[in-house]
Amino acid sequence: MTEKYPRRNFVTKLSLGITSLITMPLNGVVKSLKKEIEPEPMKEPIKSIKPLGFQWETADPFLFCVHHEDYFPKGNEGMGPDKSYLSGRHMGDDFIIKDGFRMYHGKTVPGFPGHPHRGFETITVVRKGLVDHADSLGAAGRYGDGDVQWMTAGKGVQHSEMFPLLNQDKENTMELFQIWLNLPKKNKMVDAHFKMLWSESIPRYTNEEKTIDVEVIAGKLGDKIAPTPPPNSWAADPANEVVVWNIKMKPNSKWTLPKASAGINRNLYFYEGNSLKVANQTVTNYCAVEVEADMDITIETQSDNVSILLLQGKPISEPVMQYGPFVMNTKEEINQAFEDYHKTQFGGWPWPKYDQVHDRSKGRFAKHSDERLEEKG
Repeated sequence: MTEKYPRRNFVTKLSLGITSLITMPLNGVVKSLKKEIEPEPMKEPIKSIKPLGFQWETADPFLFCVHHEDYFPKGNEGMGPDKSYLSGRHMGDDFIIKDGFRMYHGKTVPGFPGHPHRGFETITVVRKGLVDHADSLGAAGRYGDGDVQWMTAGKGVQHSEMFPLLNQDKENTMELFQIWLNLPKKNKMVDAHFKMLWSESIPRYTNEEKTIDVEVIAGKLGDKIAPTPPPNSWAADPANEVVVWNIKMKPNSKWTLPKASAGINRNLYFYEGNSLKVANQTVTNYCAVEVEADMDITIETQSDNVSILLLQGKPISEPVMQYGPFVMNTKEEINQAFEDYHKTQFGGWPWPKYDQVHDRSKGRFAKHSDERLEEKG
């Protein structure tokens, strides 16, 4: 009897071994069949919904977006607010709304006196009011009421963005978006350049019912193609699918966003209106909705007018090192930017003052560094 037990153990182990050899391939077949039979989990059209603050979080290739909305009072002789409005403010760094507006870094006229940039682009979309531009290359301009300025900072430029209060007999309302768009490493040190996209040149898409109105600032929508961006912009290559659309929708309207490619970052910024539905999900006012770019996204309004800024693009997917007005790829490049600025001032400042404003009588215009002049009146 004692001799049978080892044999029984041997036979048992052998059986288990054979069984496991048979089971292992069968398990693989079962898993493979199960994978083929069971559908992949459905992708949700909405990735996230987040409330918006003053500075909006964006996705690569964008760096961020700021929504300025100020109800400036009547202007004085110097195109600024009356001195009585300046008390109680942290002048030179005034970002808290008081009496309906902020002075920002301006001390007499609200706005942003001369300051440097390197390594990215600014897209300034002015909805209401006017902006006075001046820069270290000698270029200047006044634009607004639907105009867009697209500036490539490249290897370095100083510029000022002031908000002159031109109206002396009524309030001066200002609303604009400033969008920071990154540059790829290969273009971070190109020559600085700015381009005006005048409101008259920006195409508008409307549906048959006239309930949808889209300003096509970058990219294309149907047969509406935006003006060409600056030559070294990430948006200059259509393959990067960079889109900037300002979407207006009337009450009780519905629209489906056209699909983009997979891997594209797409964000909707709901900045005007009480509520809407995105992919059948209710979104409250002043929220960002990150959505899948390669899926049908339906937007529905309810009882009020709605405004949405859409930012979309293929990610650059490079390291981002930002310090204040400089956006590079490494810490060493940031240090070099500061060193270069201290040495050269990026061309210096050819204007009488850093908070340069133009004559009150001037209309919309752009004077480029090559002396080319555009006048819109």
